[in-house]
Amino acid sequence: MIELTVDAVGLARSRFAVSPLHEVVATLLSWGLQPAPDADPWVARARHVLRRARLPLLSELSLDGTGYVPDFLSPHPCGPSPTVEEELERVRCTPPERVLSELDALRNGRPCSGLAGSPLPAGVQRAMARGGAHVARQAANELRRYWELAFAPHWEAAKTALDTEIDRCAGVLAGHGAARLFNSLHPHIRWSDGTLRIESRFRIALPVPLVIVVPSLIAPRPAVAVDPTRDGDRPPMLVYPVRDRTTAGAIAPTDPSAEIAQLLGPTRAALLAALTQPASTAQLAARHFLSPATVSYHLGVLHRAGLVIRARSGRSVLYRRTPEGSRLTRNR
Repeated sequence: MIELTVDAVGLARSRFAVSPLHEVVATLLSWGLQPAPDADPWVARARHVLRRARLPLLSELSLDGTGYVPDFLSPHPCGPSPTVEEELERVRCTPPERVLSELDALRNGRPCSGLAGSPLPAGVQRAMARGGAHVARQAANELRRYWELAFAPHWEAAKTALDTEIDRCAGVLAGHGAARLFNSLHPHIRWSDGTLRIESRFRIALPVPLVIVVPSLIAPRPAVAVDPTRDGDRPPMLVYPVRDRTTAGAIAPTDPSAEIAQLLGPTRAALLAALTQPASTAQLAARHFLSPATVSYHLGVLHRAGLVIRARSGRSVLYRRTPEGSRLTRNR
């Protein structure tokens, strides 16, 4: 059980935020490897990219069981809705001593809180040998590529769902107060007598100055990020899952059915399913690990069949599904 004691002033200072980088890093946790049956398709898609893209540091820090992912990879949101560029810059500029302290926490664990240590992978050790600043730069570069491949095409729809959840919370707060608001977030989150209690396998009880609350489309259960270095006054971040089935289909493409794959061919069927948002040949090639020439050929076939259209946007040509293409992907 995690217990966060917040006084009236701290409660008034607590805030909500939408964090794109937190959604990215959430897929590095153990639930990203084998997502629950009702999880958003985004989760499985992201881990697929992580396995195939060349992201050595993130791959070694990702979990296939219980453990800890260093907090510097997903800094606390500095405002209600930071951009991914702002958050990546904060990762890049993380103080070197904090990077190394959090990696030490990964290696040694925090037994008093129920967090076991784990040996550092060889690649992480090599990066640490070059200093904390090098680790931060490498992490920021890999996070950017991971974002571009697996998340950027779907962020607009995802952010809409998260903003809708925050609007809901604002209505509950205005109409019923903070206690009702926190008790409405998730069955495993409860507020009473000045203490916020979150069901967890970890054992933490802390007085805190405030709480940053972050809704997530990826997290399957509530989680709390507490500063493992204990060398500052960074407030805890409470993450809780938001399930919006109406929006989930827009966030990540579903795999095409066997019938559609047989009709169009597996590559063309996958490209058509991926066009939930307009995309260029280069973007599709990167996401599907195909050459631009191969993608261009298959898009040309889909275009001649009337299943996609194309239009210039600046220097790029963007493809999108036609109504016929959308109907074909839905009729599975």
